[in-house]
Amino acid sequence: MVIKVFVATSSGSTAIKKKQQEVVGFLEANKIDFQQMDIAGDEDNRKWMRENVPGEKKPQNGIPLPPQIFNEERYCGDFESFFSAKEENIIYSFLGLAPPPGTKVCAAV
Repeated sequence: MVIKVFVATSSGSTAIKKKQQEVVGFLEANKIDFQQMDIAGDEDNRKWMRENVPGEKKPQNGIPLPPQIFNEERYCGDFESFFSAKEENIIYSFLGLAPPPGTKVCAAV
């Protein structure tokens, strides 16, 4: 299973860049394997991301902004969902991953 983080490498938005850096930095720090999927330079990635974010998770304009997180084809969530899962210490269940041995895990409620 591969975590895919859809990012825009050439985003003009400082807020988007910070959110992307926070997600990527957290995954790297916790040695969670992932792939960055650039939507700015790859039309196929952009199209796939837009088509696979569930309708109820899309903003009113219908265009989801990065970062968007998937486990293979399964949608995990956007930055706000990621941040909540991190704060609640349920990041592994959010990502659909088994926690590493010895990790304290809170059950999702």
